[in-house]
Amino acid sequence: MSSSDIFFGEVLGTTVLILLGGGVVAGVVLKRSKAFGAGWVAITLGWGIAVLSGVYVSTQLSGAHLNPAVTLGIAIDSGEWGDVPTYVAGQMAGAMLGAVLVWLAYYGHFQAHLTDREIVGGSETPGPAAVEETRTAEERPPSRRGEPGPVLGIFSTAPEIRNTVQNLATEIIGTAVLVLLVLGIGLNEGLTVSGTGGLMVALVVVGIGLSLGGPTGYAINPARDLGPRIVHALLPLPNKGGSDWSYAWIPVVGPLIGGALAAGVHTLLF
Repeated sequence: MSSSDIFFGEVLGTTVLILLGGGVVAGVVLKRSKAFGAGWVAITLGWGIAVLSGVYVSTQLSGAHLNPAVTLGIAIDSGEWGDVPTYVAGQMAGAMLGAVLVWLAYYGHFQAHLTDREIVGGSETPGPAAVEETRTAEERPPSRRGEPGPVLGIFSTAPEIRNTVQNLATEIIGTAVLVLLVLGIGLNEGLTVSGTGGLMVALVVVGIGLSLGGPTGYAINPARDLGPRIVHALLPLPNKGGSDWSYAWIPVVGPLIGGALAAGVHTLLF
């Protein structure tokens, strides 16, 4: 595979991954969506299909890593590091592009959701500055408080309980399971040749979401979380709130540690 094949393959695959994965979250979260309130099972299934789609559209070009933690695990296991920067650059570009496409697909819903009085808080829609300054911190819209906003979960993850050790451990464990599976598939020529390896990865992502996704939202992919979080920070969304940068390092560092640990275990055993 050439460097251009790797880069554009990862851009394409990760774009599809985030478009469909972020799209299912948007459908469940945004009030005017037909899928509003569909729940966690819909989200986990949607992300599984997103992984499957991203893998199949990019396998022939780049091998469909779509995840810096997977790229790191494969590099540690194989000892081949030369293409790692190209993979990661493509993954970050694709993750950001996918997040922008989610915004475009749900543009009107974002506008309606973020100007809804029940969403932005207070007893009235945002008005003159003088009125805004009379509100308490709790009454002001999220964009005025600088807190994580009501649509950040469409773009990136956040914990239900903020406990640094637990949150980091959850991301490490979930990613280690994923990378162990990916490396294990590499040992099974039948799965690789038949193309069912991608299906197995998608199913394990659904399983991780159902069993380990509750605490943090299971980023298990640094590009999947960081790229869309950057897009959230840049998009001109009304009352969008902050991008939760104080938490942002956990879904980056945790998956990288998990990927490295999985590669170490796989190398030791196999």
